[in-house]
Amino acid sequence: MHADVSFLLCACFLSTGALQTCSQTSTLLMRSPDVTKAPFTKSEQLLKLDDHDFTMRPGFGGAAIPVGVDVQLESLDTISEVDMDFTITLYLRHYWKDERLSFPSNTNQSMTFDGRLVKKIWVPDTFFVHSKRSFIHDTTTENVMLRVHPDGKVLYSLRVTVTAMCNMDLSHFPLDTQTCSLEIESYAYTDDDLMLYWKRGNKSLQTDEQISLSQFLIQEFHTTTKLAFYSSTGWYNRLYINFTLRRHIFFFLLQTYFPATLMVMLSWVSFWIDRRAVPARVPLGIMTVLTMSTIITGVNASMPRVSYIKAVDIYLWVSFVFVFLSVIEYAAVNYLSTLQERKIQSSRQLPCSCGMTHPGQMMMSSSYSDMDMMTTGNYGMSELNGDKQEQFLVHLVLDNEKGTQRPAVTSQNRNSSLIDTHAIDTYSRVIFPGAYSLFNIIYWSIYLQ
Repeated sequence: MHADVSFLLCACFLSTGALQTCSQTSTLLMRSPDVTKAPFTKSEQLLKLDDHDFTMRPGFGGAAIPVGVDVQLESLDTISEVDMDFTITLYLRHYWKDERLSFPSNTNQSMTFDGRLVKKIWVPDTFFVHSKRSFIHDTTTENVMLRVHPDGKVLYSLRVTVTAMCNMDLSHFPLDTQTCSLEIESYAYTDDDLMLYWKRGNKSLQTDEQISLSQFLIQEFHTTTKLAFYSSTGWYNRLYINFTLRRHIFFFLLQTYFPATLMVMLSWVSFWIDRRAVPARVPLGIMTVLTMSTIITGVNASMPRVSYIKAVDIYLWVSFVFVFLSVIEYAAVNYLSTLQERKIQSSRQLPCSCGMTHPGQMMMSSSYSDMDMMTTGNYGMSELNGDKQEQFLVHLVLDNEKGTQRPAVTSQNRNSSLIDTHAIDTYSRVIFPGAYSLFNIIYWSIYLQ
């Protein structure tokens, strides 16, 4: 056709210049078409993609196609107690055989393709069970690789980041050990059509030695395989990547346990302060109570609202009780001291002089001097009325009792007052540290197992 068009154009021009233009036009029209715009590339023609229906799985209607899986963990990014999930980045590789993709090769070399060919052939429809978010990395291009061998064996690899759910038991927090799992399963094909398995058993999971977390120590990685049943669709093969994490305790020792312990010990200082120093003991007790409340609030703000008691809650609330009891202890000391002082004051009240007959019948105290005797001897003068005589008699009686019996009673009451008042503080200096130390021994022996 190109030759006929050239002949017609040449016939229209008989001059020399016209023949030269005709020759150039014929050269342009005889160029070969652009191969990049052909419906099939050479690789697609080699794999005969147009000759097969790749919407069907390999060996459709026959036995289940085995698909081996192995995983290489790149990083374990975050673990959140509040959201109950973890984020992990990994290389997920699938291995299977599709004879429809076999091609002749003298060197037995495989062909490697990027993600553009993946959309034109059959690949396993695996997904991550209980995943919240996941994506395939696409910088600088989509991180997908497809390798086809001459006999039809296929390697399909992709780099993916997954955020999956992890049911955590925080009853031992922060002295806990958590076990999370990443589950891989086929979405559409049951175990009758597709059999997922770990290609090399437990060695199918490879980890980077540099994987580490700020709050956890990675103790173990292992793989398992189970069957999952859905009432509406049937049984499916499910692969598990299990990893065990133990939480680092040092951070919580510095941020929670040590401050709480110091607040409890600070509350004991009031036991050595004088009971009459109210401005010193009361603010000290209030300060320690408020500080413990702040510590408890700060810890619970970064934790999920679970319906059970955590290990850190037990420690903090017991510490809070010890701090609160130190305040109650001073209230008891102050109250008992007030009662005893009132008893002492009531015992010093003036005795009644009722029934006294005549001033001359009173015995003069030996504590009075001669001048007092002379003064009292003239007390029967007529210028002194009855009220003055009564006051004098009372003065004599009080002075006599003070010189004989009253001093002994007063000193005894004062000594008993000191003993009773300081006994509570003295006992508290031993009971509070001893009880708190016993609690710490029991607490750490239980939760550090």
